[in-house]
Amino acid sequence: MAQLCHVAGMENLGAKELLMMQGLAQQVTALRPELLNADATIGELAWVWGKDFDVLSPFWRHRLWLVDGKLAAWGWAHLPYRVPREDGTFRESATANLIWQTHPDQPEFLAEILDWYDEVASGVDRLMTIQSADAQAQVIVAKHGYMFDAEAGSDDGSWVQFNRRELADLPDPVLPTGFRFLTARDVSSADAVKAHRDAWQSSSFSEAAFERVRRTWPYRNDLHVLVEAPDGTLAATAIIWLDEMTQTAEFEPVGTHRDFRRRGLGTALQLHGMHLAKAAGAKHMLVACLGAPAHSAARNMYYGAGFRALTRDLPQIKAAG
Repeated sequence: MAQLCHVAGMENLGAKELLMMQGLAQQVTALRPELLNADATIGELAWVWGKDFDVLSPFWRHRLWLVDGKLAAWGWAHLPYRVPREDGTFRESATANLIWQTHPDQPEFLAEILDWYDEVASGVDRLMTIQSADAQAQVIVAKHGYMFDAEAGSDDGSWVQFNRRELADLPDPVLPTGFRFLTARDVSSADAVKAHRDAWQSSSFSEAAFERVRRTWPYRNDLHVLVEAPDGTLAATAIIWLDEMTQTAEFEPVGTHRDFRRRGLGTALQLHGMHLAKAAGAKHMLVACLGAPAHSAARNMYYGAGFRALTRDLPQIKAAG
């Protein structure tokens, strides 16, 4: 008879626990990729944990569920926070958010994750997402009092679409004259951070955060790709996270400098990155983007690079109480 052991780490989600969570992501990717939560991929976990650990970890809670010593499910709750930015403004959230994953053969653990989430985030509105392909999760969350978040899930909402592409047939990338591809090996940490912040102006990404990202598996500086403009500006940036076990790679994040958009740099960088990922052993590529019709620019860019929808988020909300 299977022995169930709860391993609770209410604070201090460390590198060891993160690797276990990424290990479950590998299993879901191999078995049922359409059930892989977009926030629970190997790359997304590494990116969010690495960049936000120093600032937001006091507001994190997590729990792991193991069966016979093997991880069957996990929950990572992000509690409300308000932290200062360098410019005097604040980065804040008044709601809780749950990132989670269960093994495809053990979906029933989602009910336990939700019970735990209710405990650690009581008194505030609780958000989470499930996948459109995950019929069992849709039943479980409804039984636990969650409802489809009509605002976040609307045609101009913030819901995410998960996309996949096979790497068997890749066009060659084409850059405008004078632009060239680089990797993070070719630039300083400060310049890599600046490239990210130029693409994501609201970001608080710092050199200290980048250093933690660089130390987080499976980051590789030869798969952190950039485009340099003729004037030396780093005009586009993307990190590729390669999982050699499942031969799957993922873009997260991808961004273009606000002064260099609509020149085809994003598409060229993706194609270049996919060639590098393929050479490193990948056969499949994943990327998430805003999926709502009102936010079509990113989705169309990824479609232009050969991606197609795999699944989409169904945002859920449970009011405080």
